[in-house]
Amino acid sequence: MTQTANNPEPFIINIGRSLGSGGRAIGHILAKDFGIAYYDREILNLAAKESGFCAEVFERNDEKNRFLRTLGNIIPFIGGGATYYDNELSNENLFRIQSEAIRKAAADHSCIFIGRCADYVLRDNPRCVNVFITANMEDRIASVMKWNNCTAEKAQEIIEKGDSERASFYNFYSSGTWGAASTYHLCINSSVLGIEETAVLIKNFVIQKLKLPQ
Repeated sequence: MTQTANNPEPFIINIGRSLGSGGRAIGHILAKDFGIAYYDREILNLAAKESGFCAEVFERNDEKNRFLRTLGNIIPFIGGGATYYDNELSNENLFRIQSEAIRKAAADHSCIFIGRCADYVLRDNPRCVNVFITANMEDRIASVMKWNNCTAEKAQEIIEKGDSERASFYNFYSSGTWGAASTYHLCINSSVLGIEETAVLIKNFVIQKLKLPQ
C-alpha cells in the first residue's frame, strides 16, 4: 500500500483483545476510517508465502503456546504434494517467521494487526499504538453465543479457553503481560461506549499520539 503525500511514513495499530470484546470489528472500522491494511489471520498467509510452508503450519501455532514435535514432523509445502522434514521447525521458529512477515508489512505500509504479539514484535517501532480491548463478561458471552449458536454456559467455557490460550501465547513470546494496563498505550472496555464509539475514541487517541494529520 502506497503512503499518501500527507502521511508518507507508515504507522501501525496493534490490537490485543479478550474473546468476545469486539476487537476484530473495531479493527475493521479503524482500518476503513484510516484507509489502511487490516491483518488478522491474513498474517498467517503472508508468513506462509514468505517461508514456502502452507498456512496450516502456522495455524497450529496461532496464538497458542503449543509446541510442535521437532523430530519426524512432516510439513507440507504450498503447491504439489511435497513434504519437508525439518528438525528445527519448532514453535519458536514458526513465531520467528511470522514475526518477520509482520515487520515486513509494517515497514511497507500503514496497517492494523490483530493479536499475534505484533506489539512486541514491533516494540522498537516508534510509529506504533498498542491497544487492548476488553468488555463486560455478559456482553462477551452474548457475542460468543451469537457466533457459535450455543448456550451461555458453553460461551463462557469458550471465552475462558480462548483467553487462556491468548494469554499463554502472548506471555510466552513477549516481555509483557497479556491484558495488563502497563503493557499497552491504551486499554478500553468496549461495553462502555459500544463498538462504533470505542473505535472513534481509539482513532482520536491514535491521531493525537502519532500527531497524524486530521
